[in-house]
Amino acid sequence: MIQITPQMRILVAVEAVDGRKGIDSLAALCRQKLDTDPFSGSVFVFRSRSATAIKVLVYDGQGFWLAVKRLSKGHFPWWPSGTEAARKLEAHQTQLLFAAGNPETEAAPVWRKVN
Repeated sequence: MIQITPQMRILVAVEAVDGRKGIDSLAALCRQKLDTDPFSGSVFVFRSRSATAIKVLVYDGQGFWLAVKRLSKGHFPWWPSGTEAARKLEAHQTQLLFAAGNPETEAAPVWRKVN
């Protein structure tokens, strides 16, 4: 399990990626596009082109973790935009993003009952 802590550096890639990319391809994107060492322990978050899935890549000192969340309905409504390759988020903002919410809101998103 990937534990997101307030001390972690969390980078969200602005540009969408091919959903078929694995650990090696995403690590190469970290180096080339985000200009960051994938072995740094930073948490990297990528979005699929369809915005229905996100991938989280992190190195824990022994190896890489790759987690995927694909929504069963809808898409991730918020994603950063701009000219920079990545945007930094805080741990609590990342939790909101993982819940398909808006990290820029002051309060947590409305939770809905899972059927």
